Amino acid sequence: MEAIIVLTLIGIIGMFLCILFFPTITIKGKTFDTFYIPVLLVAIILLLFPLFDKHEFVNILTSNSNMNPLKILVLFISVSFISIVLDTSGFFSYIATIFINKFKASQFKLFVFLYSLISILTIFTSNDIVILTFTPFILHFARKGNINPIPYLVMEFVAANTYSMLLIIGNPTNIYLASIFNLSFIEYLKTMFIPVIIVGLSSFLILNLLFHKDLSKKIEVFDIEKSKITNKFIMITSLIHLGLVTILLAISSYVNLEMWLISFVFASSLLIILIIYSIIKKDDSYLLNPVKRIPYNLIPFVLSMFTLINALDSFDFFKNITLMLHDNSFLYLLTSTILCNIVNNIPMTLAFGSILENTQNISLIYATIIGSNIGAILTPVGALAGIMWMRLLKVNNVNYTFKDFSKNGLIITLFLLAGSSISLLII
Repeated sequence: MEAIIVLTLIGIIGMFLCILFFPTITIKGKTFDTFYIPVLLVAIILLLFPLFDKHEFVNILTSNSNMNPLKILVLFISVSFISIVLDTSGFFSYIATIFINKFKASQFKLFVFLYSLISILTIFTSNDIVILTFTPFILHFARKGNINPIPYLVMEFVAANTYSMLLIIGNPTNIYLASIFNLSFIEYLKTMFIPVIIVGLSSFLILNLLFHKDLSKKIEVFDIEKSKITNKFIMITSLIHLGLVTILLAISSYVNLEMWLISFVFASSLLIILIIYSIIKKDDSYLLNPVKRIPYNLIPFVLSMFTLINALDSFDFFKNITLMLHDNSFLYLLTSTILCNIVNNIPMTLAFGSILENTQNISLIYATIIGSNIGAILTPVGALAGIMWMRLLKVNNVNYTFKDFSKNGLIITLFLLAGSSISLLII
């Protein structure tokens, strides 16, 4: 038991050091993330040596259980792939440029529009995809209009991590907890709708208060060249796939189909279409570009953290935590939010899956889901999206440090915790 705890701590500390000091490595001209390497090495050690009973671990990975992390990964990566293909068609940028030119006279109006657009797109895609798509776009129009990009960048990140709560597919943490507790797509949506509205309004209010000075400044007249749809066929095809997969996920519990299977079938269908299209057009970019953007680093990270959590759980490590939280939904909300920024929201969710395993209190599950989303806003460590986002800002020479993130993140998170606490009263 002690050896497992020590190894887990080494893995987590190593992950932190990688995030803070050398987030990427370059091998033969290719750049790789490093955050998952320490926990991957620890997971390999745990599996190679007789430190815990691996039967339960193997059973979960090979079972038809909703707790199987492979199903979670398939669901999230499949939906992400469909969204990425849609993005490569130029769809998101096209929509954004149309409205930015319409609202360019006022920073506040521009802010409101982008907040609304990012929120809506996040609901139907995922927070990671939206953040990675809109960050370069925001930097572009900020330079054109000679305005401070920070309010828009922070807004983008907060909106994406707030509205990712509304649908199961918005965040892998939602998928995991909803799956292991057999929450249907519709049941989840009905329960989370009002809490998301409350937390969303809270986020909009605090963002405006925080950046009021910047948003009240006049904006220089500028024109953003309207983005073009680079490929109408791919746009229409991916939109149809995204629409159909969302509808089928919504009714999955009624037609007795598992969500991971639905998403996998539609992602596979789109992949086959892209392969055929690339062959016909004699251009493999239609296929390779979206395939390259798939978040592959999620796979070793999730499986490694699942190994660590399972090893700890084999010694009933999480039972003591369960006793400390006293079936109090606010304590679950607060604890999950904080733990996101100690171990990242994915391992936090895996751990809380074990903590909540025998609960009959549905509000505790939803409190943890909310915490796993808003916890990403406190520090860059809170979620993979934060790690990727900070790296993207650094590449684009944006001076926004870990300290800056955490300072704004603390203010926003405290405000969102207040809104979330109110929302728990109606769950």
